[in-house]
Amino acid sequence: MKVKMLSRNPDHYVRETKLDLQRVPRNYDPTLHPFEVPREYIRALNAAKLERVFAKPFLASLDGHRDGVNCLAKNPKSLATVLSGACDGEVKIWNLTKRKCIRTIQAHEGFVRGICTRFCGTSFFTVGDDKTVKQWKMDGPSCGEEEEPLHTILGKTVYTGIDHHWREAVFATCGQQVDIWDEQRTSPICSMTWGFDSISSVKFNPIETFLLGSCASDRNIVLYDMRQATPLKKVILDMRTNTICWNPMEAFIFTAANEDYNLYTFDMRALDTPVMVHMDHVSAVLDVDYSPTGREFVSASFDKSIRIFPVDKSRSREVYHTKRMQHVICVKWTADSKYIMCGSDEMNIRLWKANASEKLGVLTSRERAATDYNQKLKEKFQHHPYIKRISRHRHLPKSIYSQIQEQRIMKEARRRKELNRIKHSKPGSVQMVSEKKKHVVAVVK
Repeated sequence: MKVKMLSRNPDHYVRETKLDLQRVPRNYDPTLHPFEVPREYIRALNAAKLERVFAKPFLASLDGHRDGVNCLAKNPKSLATVLSGACDGEVKIWNLTKRKCIRTIQAHEGFVRGICTRFCGTSFFTVGDDKTVKQWKMDGPSCGEEEEPLHTILGKTVYTGIDHHWREAVFATCGQQVDIWDEQRTSPICSMTWGFDSISSVKFNPIETFLLGSCASDRNIVLYDMRQATPLKKVILDMRTNTICWNPMEAFIFTAANEDYNLYTFDMRALDTPVMVHMDHVSAVLDVDYSPTGREFVSASFDKSIRIFPVDKSRSREVYHTKRMQHVICVKWTADSKYIMCGSDEMNIRLWKANASEKLGVLTSRERAATDYNQKLKEKFQHHPYIKRISRHRHLPKSIYSQIQEQRIMKEARRRKELNRIKHSKPGSVQMVSEKKKHVVAVVK
């Protein structure tokens, strides 16, 4: 006679001490859990609602400037240090943890057009309307010393932008042309130009550091190679580009902030078609900056708002605005990827959370596990109508909301007109042009 016996190993279910968590055996067979999906859906719905309830992105307003904030810069060696330049020639250095100004410099006469920090974080450079480039120490003068720049370079024309090399003692300025400077010399190493209009912005590539990109008022985006001291190629768009920003994780990808309310992400190897057209703003886009992860970027616009876009999506995932915020001139994403700073022309710098509903401070392991679980639930049910509607909904100022409705009507009318033209023309004579190719005029090599 055979007798079947249950055999259990006590090590699998007995606690070693009374403080240990009780081990609960669970059978994951889906037939034993018939209500698992409805239960998870309810949890996902509650998580989506709570995310909107706790979405309070605004953290602080740093006031102290006496004119509009025109440019911002980060210190690569200090998360808490931020530099800002104003339209009255004043530069302020801020401590974000204390949320106060630690130093003020009267750097230029007229606008501070550009500001950038050295790669080692020991000094920074400014350019202004007084045709000078000045280098300043990051640390303040010792007691009794006057505030004097380390070096001053007097140029022939007004400089409209500046950016420092990511690894070498070299920086670039733009104005009538793009000039490459050695820090130890008072004349440029080389000058590059392609066209006759003023250049508004120049940026070094953070990965392929010998590459530069610039945008000019004649609607061009020009790419340069510092090793050959020549321009490589340029793309001409429908309207003027205000600034560009390189992706810190992908060497050939950059995003351009344009006057036609859109942002264009290009691959520099194929400039004839942008990789993605990002369109949610209702006025000119003035600045753009990438997250250190390279997955998202933030844009500042003349429509008094800033938006966060995923690099692979045409629509923004977040829009930030306040009643007092006016035209946003500049924007920066902090190096720890948690915060966003923006400077506007009503003299304030605002600090925002990159993730609107994120809890600040140290999270316990249970809080972190609950956050991760809720995030996975929202991803699993993201296409369900109710959850999608709750997650996408954002309150907008009346001016932006009405402009969005107006532009939607105009866009639909243009699309209807284009379809009618194709419908009533000879087959093949009128081609449908994709949204990506509509805005690129030409690529010149």
